[in-house]
Amino acid sequence: MSDENDQMVMIEAYGPGSVITAFMSDDVVAIASTSTLRQAAAALVEAGVGCLVVGSADAVVGVVTERDVLRAVAGGVDLVTTLVAAAESTDLKWATPDSTVGEVIDEMMTNYVRHILVGEDRRLVGIVSMRDLLGAYVG
Repeated sequence: MSDENDQMVMIEAYGPGSVITAFMSDDVVAIASTSTLRQAAAALVEAGVGCLVVGSADAVVGVVTERDVLRAVAGGVDLVTTLVAAAESTDLKWATPDSTVGEVIDEMMTNYVRHILVGEDRRLVGIVSMRDLLGAYVG
C-alpha cells in the first residue's frame, strides 16, 4: 500500500465520526485560580501543554491557556503578582465522551476555541485540543 493509501485508511478509521475519547488527553494538568500567571506559565512549560484546567476534575472553574498568558504579557501585567483568576476563561465548552470528532470540531469552529473539556455532568474526564484532532485527519 502506498503512503497515500495508508493515509486514506487512517482518515477512514479515525475520521469525523470517531469518538472523541480516542483523541483526548486524560492527563489533565490543573492549577488553582489563586496561583500566579508566572506559576501558570511554568506549569504549561513543565507539562508541555497549551492549556491548564483551573480547579479540579470535580470542580472546573475555568481554563488558562498559553495564549491567555501571552495576552497578559502583551498587556504589561506583572506575572509574579497577577493571579490566574484575572486571565482565565470561564465560558467553558464541553463535549461528552461519546461526542464525535466532527461534533467537537464544529464546537471549536463555532466558538473560536482551541480546547474542549470532555466530561459528563460537569465531571472532567479529559481535554481535547485542536492539535489532538489533527490526528483524525493526518495519520
